[in-house]
Amino acid sequence: MTTRAPARARPRKRRKPDPIISWVRRLDRTRPGLPAYVLEELAGFYGHQIWQRRLDPTSELILTILTQNSADTNAELAFEELRKAYPSEGPTEQHRPGPGWGGRGLPDGVVPDWIAVEIAPLDELIEVIRPGGLPVAKAKGIQASLRAIRAARGDHSLEFLAEMSALEARDWLTGIPGIGKKTASVLLLFSFGMPLMPVDRHVERVARRIGMIPAKVTSGTDPHDLFLAMLQPDQMYEAHVNLIQHGRVICHARNPEHERCPVRARCRFVDPKAP
Repeated sequence: MTTRAPARARPRKRRKPDPIISWVRRLDRTRPGLPAYVLEELAGFYGHQIWQRRLDPTSELILTILTQNSADTNAELAFEELRKAYPSEGPTEQHRPGPGWGGRGLPDGVVPDWIAVEIAPLDELIEVIRPGGLPVAKAKGIQASLRAIRAARGDHSLEFLAEMSALEARDWLTGIPGIGKKTASVLLLFSFGMPLMPVDRHVERVARRIGMIPAKVTSGTDPHDLFLAMLQPDQMYEAHVNLIQHGRVICHARNPEHERCPVRARCRFVDPKAP
């Protein structure tokens, strides 16, 4: 009688390391204290920031869509035209833009009638928001977003998101086609104070130059999630506002003003060997 050799246990597959955790650990090891240093120096230059709601969340969403690939001042013009073309009977709303906003700020005005915006003839809506740039794509995106919100909730209010965690709310919003992490994070940070980091071109440019996030985009290293792993929840708002200000004021895409930069001592764009 032959005896079978015992079956060999299959070797366990090694889990691939989480690239975000790996990056944060590497940063802690090779450049200790960098995020805290950057936040402290920027706060010393631009000031500490106190959160306040800018707009109601649906208005914040539509205004953010209007800012995509456009100057904030142009988005303001387009939003004002929405108010004029589709006025609601709601109360007057005040826009509190704060230092993270790149425009003049909206004048006081009523919230647009979102049902009217949703069902408006597309050609008409395109002309209304034309001052904001890219009106065809934005008109389609606005109507698709409003349609999806009403289909899911029965109306256009997004106040219910306040009852969710930050990541649950972000996931809900990004489930709407055309709404990405940046747009969702802007809405949730500025309308509810949720600890999320919107990463626009200014924030990303500054962070990559300093070396807070990798110089190149790789799979699994979305900057929005890198910042969530790198910063404390109570640091998100000030970090976003001061990084975006720094990108606009000093760390320009072209000809950054290194001599004025408060973080130049640890910026890898200034010195590739900076600590």
